[in-house]
Amino acid sequence: MASRLPNMLKDAALTALVAAALGFFIVGFRTLDVGSRTGLGFEYEFVDLAVAVVVIFFGRVGLSLASSGLRWPAIALGVVMIGAGVSPMKLPSGFLHWFVALGGVLLVIRAVWPWADQAIHAAARTPTGRVVDKIGSEWLGWLLLGLAIVMPFTPFADQKTMDLGVLILTYVMLGWGLNIVVGLAGLLDLGYVAFYAVGAYAYALLATEHGLGFWVVLPLAGMFSASFGILLGFPVLRLRGDYLAIVTLGFGEIIRLVLLNWFDLTNGPAGIGSIPGPTLFGAVFAETAPPGGTTVSEMLGIPFSGIHRLIFLYYLILFLALITNLFTQRMRRLPVGRAWEALREDETACKALGINPTNTKLTAFAVGAMFAGFAGSFFAAKQRFISPESFTFIESAIILAIVVLGGMGSQIGVVLAAVLLIGLPEWFRELGNYRMLAFGLAMVLIMVFRPRGLIGHREPSIRLHPVASAGSG
Repeated sequence: MASRLPNMLKDAALTALVAAALGFFIVGFRTLDVGSRTGLGFEYEFVDLAVAVVVIFFGRVGLSLASSGLRWPAIALGVVMIGAGVSPMKLPSGFLHWFVALGGVLLVIRAVWPWADQAIHAAARTPTGRVVDKIGSEWLGWLLLGLAIVMPFTPFADQKTMDLGVLILTYVMLGWGLNIVVGLAGLLDLGYVAFYAVGAYAYALLATEHGLGFWVVLPLAGMFSASFGILLGFPVLRLRGDYLAIVTLGFGEIIRLVLLNWFDLTNGPAGIGSIPGPTLFGAVFAETAPPGGTTVSEMLGIPFSGIHRLIFLYYLILFLALITNLFTQRMRRLPVGRAWEALREDETACKALGINPTNTKLTAFAVGAMFAGFAGSFFAAKQRFISPESFTFIESAIILAIVVLGGMGSQIGVVLAAVLLIGLPEWFRELGNYRMLAFGLAMVLIMVFRPRGLIGHREPSIRLHPVASAGSG
């Protein structure tokens, strides 16, 4: 250890130096309104930065010890950091207490991770381990569903929580739709937001210009988006990998620019407002009913409350998301679903087996786009206003990140990734300037500890010989 210690300290010092250089502008100071003639001033937080750099230095030393096989010294260093974080000593800010403690916890996890990882993989390779893994995944799915159903009736289900739940479920539905294209068929699509936009604008235009209701337009929006999915599929039939990603990215930008510049149809950058929301058996969620109509509170005989609309929207998107999941699970077990997965593994082998790659790709694009259209229609009905700014490339990137971080082809993984990617920035909003640092740290940890996604393993869609397969080692 003595011969390796100088190199470890040098590496830790360089890491701390890089952290200090990057954190100087992010953490070291910030601008604020001082109310003077200049209007801006600086608030310096160099003590916070210094403490963070010291923690990073010792954390890097601990990681070097753990990677060199010196697990017990790394664990001891992590325990010391945890003790320093939870101790009542005076630190410049409350954020630093949990930052130091979190660094110690992560260091301890890194030190013991090889043992736990080997034990988990060894257990998973046994027949009993495979059964336990399958049962655990099923129970996890049912547990998440139960929590989602009862969430509006919990004490913490205020308006902010309900709105966040609706947003997370919207991205869950989008992630499940894109999972068909990327996770099952293996087609990298960077323009998925285009189908989302088509569904949203289809509902907005048909509802405002022609007076059609949500339940009538919902299937039509899915059909329009599926048609655009087929339209995109034809030009990219011969493309793979990066080339396919570039073309789909261009398709998404084309749709956005069309929405931005076709003033007569989309109202351009001004967007479309006063979009009617979904109704419950013809009753509207409002305090006063329109002429000849009725409100939900009058129909149910309950006092009016603004959160009733959010609860209805929550269960509506939950229902649409569950339909997406059930449809996907059913399609995976049909010949077309197995063709998607075969196409993902080897397109040349698909052709040799007589599978038509053209039809397989088109069905994947169409089905995935259809669910994006459903989600877009719901988004327009919820927001009551849409504009091209809601359908930029960053939306496609977020949806793709949900699919990749959750685990390619994993339905439960998409749910966990959506909660993490969409909910984490909101949960950490109280951290202020450190919110995005915490979000970035979570992403790095996932890539380090779960490079194949949160749920990297999933059961095959079909087994030819289940008895023999379960008995094999």
